[in-house]
Amino acid sequence: MTQFYDARGNIYGVVSPRALRDAGIDLPTSAAQCASSRQTWSTAAIAQCCDWPDGQRPVGSKSHRSDGLLIGPFQSAPPFDLLIVNTDGTLAERSGNGLTIFSRALLEQGLMPEEGATLRVHHDKQDAPSPVPTSVKPAQVAGVHGFWLDLGQPGFGPVAVGALGVEPVPFNGVEVNRVRPLAQLDPAWAHSQFVRIGNPHCVTLVQDEAALPSNAQMLEPPLADSLTAIAYAMPTGAGQPCPAGVNLQWATRAGDQRIVARVFERGEGPTASSGTSASAVASAAWRVGWVSAGEVQVVMPGGTAPILLEERDDELAGVRLFGTAMRNET
Repeated sequence: MTQFYDARGNIYGVVSPRALRDAGIDLPTSAAQCASSRQTWSTAAIAQCCDWPDGQRPVGSKSHRSDGLLIGPFQSAPPFDLLIVNTDGTLAERSGNGLTIFSRALLEQGLMPEEGATLRVHHDKQDAPSPVPTSVKPAQVAGVHGFWLDLGQPGFGPVAVGALGVEPVPFNGVEVNRVRPLAQLDPAWAHSQFVRIGNPHCVTLVQDEAALPSNAQMLEPPLADSLTAIAYAMPTGAGQPCPAGVNLQWATRAGDQRIVARVFERGEGPTASSGTSASAVASAAWRVGWVSAGEVQVVMPGGTAPILLEERDDELAGVRLFGTAMRNET
């Protein structure tokens, strides 16, 4: 029923609405109705599709076999509606790797046109419009077949992500923010750039790669509990600084047009990679002068994401992400 795919170590299950209904999940007809009623079905859908089969969870692995669930398409021709369900049952507004995986699934089903398509993600967040559209086009980069995702123009600053109680601080001649709960965990985490690129991100800029947390560290208490409180909305987290939650990244400059990053997602926790997080990291790096417009490489534990930054009139006018995905049979 559920097919699993891997995009740079980020694993999602893909399932059709009909398959969920056939399995007894009471899923409404339209994606918009599903989003507005997600509390009635999302936990059951995650349990049905993403829980490890009895006795098959590898030692040291996360509690689910994937980083989330993609439900769709709701149509047989573009534009295609879908839902991105985090493993805690909440909905995400956008996921670069998730949309790459969904595009691969559409291609395998013979539904993705050669000229590409628009994917519309429906969600229930009150601080962002729904659905969130993304234009996707099949492409080949350095001999690798994948997809370019047009993520649009990012927004910067606390207002863009609904952050509260943060203070402005200088970094590299640019005003960023100090997020007190992060700075209290590590004094090196005192400079954060907020970015909205479909969903909200908090990119903490560090000068030394040793200040980046490892995924193993972020899985273990007490750090896991502290980061969950910061990243997740209430009641799982504290909703501080963002009442709707925020994805956390840490980034450091690693050479010309190259950034190394780590990711802790709201609704999921540490991930090997994230397409929108990589795009937010590249955007934040551009704003503080670490990179210029053009191609940027964002290196994460799961792989390297090529990001294309487009600049007009000294503003970051657009961000595109190249992604590729393959079946995951584990």
